[in-house]
Parts: sequence; C-alpha cells; structure tokens
Amino acid sequence: MRKAILALTVAAFGIGTSEFVIMGLLPDLAHSFNISIPKAGVIVSAYALSVTFGSPLVAIALSKTERKRTLILLMSIFLVGNLCCAFAPNFELMIAARLLTALCHGAFFGTGAIVAANLVPKNKRAQAIATMFTGLTLANVLGVPAGTAIGHALGWRSTFLFLLPIGLIAMLGLIFLVPGRTPNRWNYATKSLP
Repeated sequence: MRKAILALTVAAFGIGTSEFVIMGLLPDLAHSFNISIPKAGVIVSAYALSVTFGSPLVAIALSKTERKRTLILLMSIFLVGNLCCAFAPNFELMIAARLLTALCHGAFFGTGAIVAANLVPKNKRAQAIATMFTGLTLANVLGVPAGTAIGHALGWRSTFLFLLPIGLIAMLGLIFLVPGRTPNRWNYATKSLP
C-alpha cells in the first residue's frame, strides 16, 4: 500500500508543480506571445477559475466511475493539458490548454485523498493523506524552482515537457500500484448489516 500512496504523491507533485510554475514563467510567456506581463497573468486566473468551477463538475461527472479509473483519467487530462501547453501556438490556445489542465486538479486531490485513506487502517488515515499531500509541498519547494530554472534555461515550453515524464510515472504508478477496487473503510454502517 505504501507504493500506491507514493504513486499518489508523485501525481500530487506533478499537479502542484504545473499549477504554480507558471508564475515564474510569465515574463517569458509574455515575450513569446508579444503581450504584456499583466495580460499574461490571465493564465493564472484562468487556471484558478477552472479549478474552482470546473473541478467540481468533473468530480460530479466521474462520481460513479471506479476511483482508480477516475485517477487514471484525471492524470490523462493532466498529460494532455501539459502537452497542449508545451505546443500552444498562441496566447488564446495557451489559456485553453491551462483551462484543460486545471480540470484534473481539485477532482484528483479529492479522489486521491479518499483512495489514500482507504488503503490503510483507520489509525493510519491521516498519515496516508498527509503523505499524498507531501507531493504538493515538494512541488512548491523543488518542482516550481526546478521548472522555472528549466524554463529560463531552455525556454518556457520545455517546462511543460519536463512535466510529462512526471505525469507518466505517476500514471504508471496508479495503473500498477493502486488496487483496482480500494476497500471503502469509510462506510461503517454496512459492516454491521447481514
């Protein structure tokens, strides 16, 4: 089960890095698309709005889907979104790519937390969820500075290409390490039923 939680942690690292790294790349994006830095900042707002309004809709749409499949589908959105960011030919399509990428954000963390909690005994739930969210912390401490440095050294598009192997490793971990059906340890009432 520890390996399954590690896969969730890697995914959280990738998603967190993708969310925050854009701020360090705004001057490069602005120059590339020949726009002002404040206008380039719309990309940050677009991502936040997509997380706020899009993620709940995605979570509702996938609520009847088995959790492992949900996580894999959300990581697929992450991969496609970052690939689109890397090759966006103009500012408008870059915003669309960021909107797409953000759709996986809230739904992944919500579903991932439930899966992490259900992979361990009751007394280890908080630790499992905290371990998964360590990926988000590491994204801010390591991923964002590394992604920004890569973007400044090799061009901002390379940062999004750098995120693809992270997403792919996370997806493979989800496929091979997370059980197909995680036990629902939250539902105590059904355990007492005949």
